[in-house]
Amino acid sequence: MTATPDAASSSVEQHTIDHVPENERHGRVRDLFTMWFGTNIAPLPLVTGAMGVQVFHQSFWSCVVAIVVGQLVGGVFMALHSAQGPQLGVPQMIQSRAQFGSVGALLIVVVAAAMYIGFFASNIVLAGKSLHGLAPSVPVDAGIVLGALGSALICWVGYRLIHTLNKIATWVLGIGIVAGVAVVVARGLPEDFFTTGSFTFAGWLATVSLSALWQLAFAPYVSDYSRYLPRTVRTSATFWATYWGSCLGSTLPFLAGTVIGLAAPGTDDTVAGFDSAAGPFGPVILILFLFSVINHNALNLYGAVLSLITIVQTFRTRWTPRQTARGAVSALVLVCALLIAVGLSSDFVSNFVNLVLVLLVVLVPWTAINLIDFYLVHRGRYAMEDLFAPDGGRYGRFNGVALASYAIGIAVQLPFVATSLFTGPLVEPLGGADLSWLVGLVVTAPVYYVWARRSSEGSAFSEAGGSAPAPTAVSSFGSPRISDQ
Repeated sequence: MTATPDAASSSVEQHTIDHVPENERHGRVRDLFTMWFGTNIAPLPLVTGAMGVQVFHQSFWSCVVAIVVGQLVGGVFMALHSAQGPQLGVPQMIQSRAQFGSVGALLIVVVAAAMYIGFFASNIVLAGKSLHGLAPSVPVDAGIVLGALGSALICWVGYRLIHTLNKIATWVLGIGIVAGVAVVVARGLPEDFFTTGSFTFAGWLATVSLSALWQLAFAPYVSDYSRYLPRTVRTSATFWATYWGSCLGSTLPFLAGTVIGLAAPGTDDTVAGFDSAAGPFGPVILILFLFSVINHNALNLYGAVLSLITIVQTFRTRWTPRQTARGAVSALVLVCALLIAVGLSSDFVSNFVNLVLVLLVVLVPWTAINLIDFYLVHRGRYAMEDLFAPDGGRYGRFNGVALASYAIGIAVQLPFVATSLFTGPLVEPLGGADLSWLVGLVVTAPVYYVWARRSSEGSAFSEAGGSAPAPTAVSSFGSPRISDQ
């Protein structure tokens, strides 16, 4: 797959899922900090942060510690995925073909697409509520449509606009949410603010899980936003810029959600609670949230579009989709998400909780397999042409080792899963705590590593061949880095 000559200079992104050539790479590593800081200051992490007190009935300090722990742990996996982008220059879901095979990877791609559409629908519900709060004459459903159209426009323009908007969002939204919380505190907190709720291990761990999942949910598309960086950038620089940008950017709204959940306990609508608790500053908060939802949701739509294009390209291997294809698929996703959003709006919180807890089960094994394969098995050496080959090239159509490891990773989590849809038999003996994601990581990673190493012993593959990327070297960070030769 070759790029058009003007692709690098066009303000509208021309690439979709194809490899980004070195002569079209651009940007700075520090842009990843603003990318992930800006996009994470949004109503959805605010709502998620409030769940610690609203759903799991934790005290303020218990929630604070749980949120920070979850962000710091989950951010490690998210940032490790981001560091793959400059080395490979392809979207994350395309790279997954190297682990699961060209057809086998479809299982993961479908899950990722469903996740993006679910998050997109959830976010435009919040956009509709924010707009309705600003202008009560505008129905929530109309606000949902307007928010979705704004995100679709950003997605259509693509990579450059997404990065530019998040540079602006880092300052505007960062200052805005801190100022908003300061106003809420200055207006006076309830007398029982620090005494409401109590620490329970099950509730605390559930809050940690939600916080960590927020980071893990970015894993399937985080490298999509680093793949345009030059291949010579240090992996450690990519990791730390992404890690601190995402962790700090997420922690702010999570903690703000905890404050609002306790400061406005009479409502399950955290956004409306923030508006009310902030008094005269409330409309400013709603305006900022409306912008942030539209901005943040462009990433979910972008990820859904790339995933759906990946599914189609698996069966139409000679197809090289460009801007027109991205626009057409965006419109399709937009219609589907709008239908879902209108149905979700009446019972948003419970539907969202169910969504994120189910995602936790299916995302963890994939994360473990993908990272182990990139950093320890193949060490960043992949043949790009084979990722797009009709028969999967050296990676084949199916990789039984990865698929079996993935199935094992899901199976071992089930006894520890605690959701309204399914509760495992070991949840009650553990006091109701959901340990599924920890079990999934701890089991899947070594199972895949040992199995993959054994299956590759004696195999004669050389990813540094003519169709592959330039030779790689292991940096002092302990991960692949393209040499500067």
